[in-house]
Amino acid sequence: MSDIAVTVPHQPQPQTDVVLTDAPDPEDVAAISDALDRFNIEHTGIADRRPLAVLVRDPGTRQVVGGLTGRTSLGLFFLDLFYLPPRLRGSGLGTELLRQAEDEARARGCRSAVLYTITFQAPGFYQNHGWKRLGEVPCDPPGTSRVFMTKELTAPTDEPTRSR
Repeated sequence: MSDIAVTVPHQPQPQTDVVLTDAPDPEDVAAISDALDRFNIEHTGIADRRPLAVLVRDPGTRQVVGGLTGRTSLGLFFLDLFYLPPRLRGSGLGTELLRQAEDEARARGCRSAVLYTITFQAPGFYQNHGWKRLGEVPCDPPGTSRVFMTKELTAPTDEPTRSR
């Protein structure tokens, strides 16, 4: 038996410029995000991606001093950023912001929520509010991990779960 050579037609590479940057233009990020959203809509028939933010403003200056940002899409609430200045922590304000965001996500039809935090940030805060750890990925500095968490949003919760 002899070897059979199979010739595969060469597909030319499309002409593109590839740019690595640590400062993408907001318009470029939007172009990628919008294209991915169109792709998702084509495959799911669902066009529900929306930003979600709960902001904390200084009453005198009206400047944002903290809050949370995220988005809802395809039945999920993605909590992206959450920050409160030290002077506002421990007052119950964080709990209120999280409650408002989760309630809005439920109102938008979200069944679940996802986030990541870092071991030195707030995993305990989220766990006290019903979030569960999905897993951890080590990061720097050594001994630190990114903690990936999720929460079912099928029913509102009145009180945070307290560790005893």
